[in-house]
Amino acid sequence: MTQILAKLVVIGLLDVLAVAQNAQQATGSVQGVVITIDPDGGRSVVPGAKISLDGPKHIDAKADAEGKFTISGVAPGSYGITANANPGSRQRIQFIENPAFAITNNIYSLWLATEWLHGDSFICLNADVIFDPEILRSAVRFGTPISMIVDPLWRDETMKVVIEGDRVLRMNKKISREEFSGTYIGITIFHCAIQERFFSRMNDRISKGQVNVFFNAAVQELADEGVHVGFTSTDGLPWAEIDDPLDLTFAQQSVFPQLAARAF
Repeated sequence: MTQILAKLVVIGLLDVLAVAQNAQQATGSVQGVVITIDPDGGRSVVPGAKISLDGPKHIDAKADAEGKFTISGVAPGSYGITANANPGSRQRIQFIENPAFAITNNIYSLWLATEWLHGDSFICLNADVIFDPEILRSAVRFGTPISMIVDPLWRDETMKVVIEGDRVLRMNKKISREEFSGTYIGITIFHCAIQERFFSRMNDRISKGQVNVFFNAAVQELADEGVHVGFTSTDGLPWAEIDDPLDLTFAQQSVFPQLAARAF
């Protein structure tokens, strides 16, 4: 039976990295395609969606009949980007601001969303991760309380996991190449049945002032207590974590072309 996930949590800001081509050019552009992802992993473009880019500068745009959009004249910086399929309809997106974003880690951002998430299964992903939506197809059919998406290949600077059988036993950035089983791509799925215990572990850390750790520390506690933390694989599908210009270059060369080819 397919488990339909009620809510999606995106943690962080969209980092727009505008690379100047010459001394006179100090802005870049943001391009994309607005799509919806059905519970079974299917995709549909959203024509005419209203796009809003918020950061050092607010810019509005509109997707074309194929759901595509381009926003030019974007200065480098951190931005939040939203798409509204029907500007006249009731907004279905809940924005929850972390006022201490600059001095806390994602455990605090997710903790701020616990009331909104109460009672629902949910997917939590980092906003700096771009990926083929097909990666979610098998992930949403999870059968474990918690499931992480992993790439069997090594990627520098990202969190690694150690797997035994069908369980993730360990997760952190200090796992060596010799002992790692896969690279965590920044997407975790939580079943509503584990929510109370998971939120309790986060609350314990927040109350102790541990606001600068990854929420995966709470997941690790549950794994240590015997909770089944499962995983699904990227199966060679493209993804990238974009933290800096080098990551962006990798994505432009190795990920964006594959996503564009698969989009239609």
